Amino acid sequence: MTPVILSGGAGTRLWPLSTPKRPKQFLDLFDPLSMLQLTLQRCADETLYRKPVIIGSGRHIEIMQEQMQEVAATSGEIILDPCARNTAPAITLAALATENPADLLLAMPSDHMIRNITAFQKAVLASVPVAQSRWLVTFGIEPATGYGYIRQGEPIVGSTKSWSAEKFFEKPNQENAEKMLADGGYHWNAGIFLFRADSFLAAMENYAPKILTACRTAMDSKRTDNGLCYPDPEAFASAPSDSIDYAIMERAETVAVTPTNPGWSDVGSWDALFDLCNKDEQSTVIFGKAVTIDSGKNLIHSQDLEISVLGVENLIIVPHGNRVMILPRGQSQNVKKIVQRLEGED
Repeated sequence: MTPVILSGGAGTRLWPLSTPKRPKQFLDLFDPLSMLQLTLQRCADETLYRKPVIIGSGRHIEIMQEQMQEVAATSGEIILDPCARNTAPAITLAALATENPADLLLAMPSDHMIRNITAFQKAVLASVPVAQSRWLVTFGIEPATGYGYIRQGEPIVGSTKSWSAEKFFEKPNQENAEKMLADGGYHWNAGIFLFRADSFLAAMENYAPKILTACRTAMDSKRTDNGLCYPDPEAFASAPSDSIDYAIMERAETVAVTPTNPGWSDVGSWDALFDLCNKDEQSTVIFGKAVTIDSGKNLIHSQDLEISVLGVENLIIVPHGNRVMILPRGQSQNVKKIVQRLEGED
């Protein structure tokens, strides 16, 4: 399999730590290693994977290459998309760069956390025969409320681990989400996919031909420099911006879901980070130096400053550079409002 690592995201939901110059995938949120480095290590087994194709932004090439060197990771190709066009065009660039149309591509974001690598690898391996049979495979995580869902259909003939993906659902409200969980057969959409390159391109031809045409033109007119691939900027910019979910996965007929429970999180907010981390005796998560007195259930993430709190609960406190963000836990999805306000003032 060829890993396709998507590394072009902006990660604004983890502001102020995540910035346009250093977005989430390049941060070491849990570990001495960044999210990108953990992703590279996840697919380093040469018995399973070829060298990865990395799709990223030209503005991040220096930090990307630096972090790859730190973990001795090499790539099959680094494709630098000229502008943000979401996941469908990005994966299309990788599929077009594949020499053998029958090669399997494992497309994954560079900024997700997977704690149980063994469980993840087992799910991927169990899905290989399904993908080789030209199904487009997505991986479904054991659900709780809070994400979009996939409803599984009938078992796929010849597989004991995968089902047809009967329907995709946008993030439901709390009542409907709880009903789905009670009914069973629903899975979170993890945003990780396995398919043959030619199967993916055929689906793009059927359901998103404008994206395919723009990406093919961009790759036909690409330039290469020091092992980096630069698709034609004008052609790529003409591609409609769309996610792989909307472009094909929710529309194609041969979509499969393989359920798995590998300790996955998209670390999509400060609240998600709090939920993932071990707590101290005050039910608080601390990164860096902090003094807490008569306080609990807080998340404090400080790289440079020592933070002191007294008599407060359920707060998220994140200083970075010359900015400090403080907000109630449970409201970190509103960080983008702060970013938008600050961008409006600049």
